[in-house]
Amino acid sequence: MRFVVLGLALWATPGLANDGFGGLSATGLTFGQTEAVAMESEDLTISPDRITVAYIFRNITDADVTGEVIFPLPPIPLAAQLESAWNLPADKGRDNLMDFTATVDGRSVPVTIDRIAVIEPPWQEGRAPSAQYDTPGTDVTAALARHGISLSIDAEAVRAQLMAMPEAQRATMKAEALADWYVPTAEEAASGVRAEAWPLWSVVQRHHWTQTFAAGATVRIEHSYANHPPGGLFYWQDPPQEEWYQALRERYCIDAGTSRAIMQVLPKDPDDGQGFGTAWDIEYVLRTANSWAGPIKHFRLTLDKGAKDRVISLCATGLVKTGPTTFVMEKTDFVPDRDLEIILIGKSPD
Repeated sequence: MRFVVLGLALWATPGLANDGFGGLSATGLTFGQTEAVAMESEDLTISPDRITVAYIFRNITDADVTGEVIFPLPPIPLAAQLESAWNLPADKGRDNLMDFTATVDGRSVPVTIDRIAVIEPPWQEGRAPSAQYDTPGTDVTAALARHGISLSIDAEAVRAQLMAMPEAQRATMKAEALADWYVPTAEEAASGVRAEAWPLWSVVQRHHWTQTFAAGATVRIEHSYANHPPGGLFYWQDPPQEEWYQALRERYCIDAGTSRAIMQVLPKDPDDGQGFGTAWDIEYVLRTANSWAGPIKHFRLTLDKGAKDRVISLCATGLVKTGPTTFVMEKTDFVPDRDLEIILIGKSPD
């Protein structure tokens, strides 16, 4: 039996303040719907800097199951990087952007990395995060190859490629809705206005390897990768009154005690008394676990907020504090009915 295995990573919308930065957080492996392989356990550890997931899978049939395990990043928009800051690795030219590693039964597996380019659909309010994987956009990889454009995520380097193009090629790319340019008038140029170019595509990076699940046997798969969540300037008041505060309370289940804790760790604005700092938004898709045969028999979530003077909040039951910065939740026969949306709040970095 053969099928494709997918893993998900999310670009999360900052949504915290006007001055924000985009970023990258990631989630675990998921299969297309299968009744052949069950998830015996999932041990998930999320910290501000890294995510590690260890699974034990069991093939509950009498036939081997082989498929391609795929871990794609969500679409990485190039034009957005030219407009605002993004929490991306400093070395954007390396293939293994997220320092992704994988082991099977304790042995490292070679991971192939490739990229495609897509034109994402227009932004929609309430669009599910998983839509970035189900329908990332129109594939334009071949079109960019015809124009000699690399699939780099370094937006400034791509912009330089576009700026060096002859006028006829620019016109063709504009007609194909791949890129746009602005050429200032002579008067604008004299006053310092520069010519600009905007790549309109996004890059999807995919990590994959071929995996066999032997009949009736278990296999332990672990993968780990850097976490680059989005975030931005964060303001808070206690009790929260403005509408956008209420939206944050609902999204992250910020209760009265957490609200007070936020105010204790944040510096105060001398003019209005509001707390101000930085918040990071970490999203993790849990519901894809429902594509396996039956529930997760044992699920363990470990959250590490990274520093004692930070506040973490999310909608989850059964979290127990296990250390100065760590919290643990354990579930048996777990069927996720929502994804994790975690907010991490602290002082702004120096």
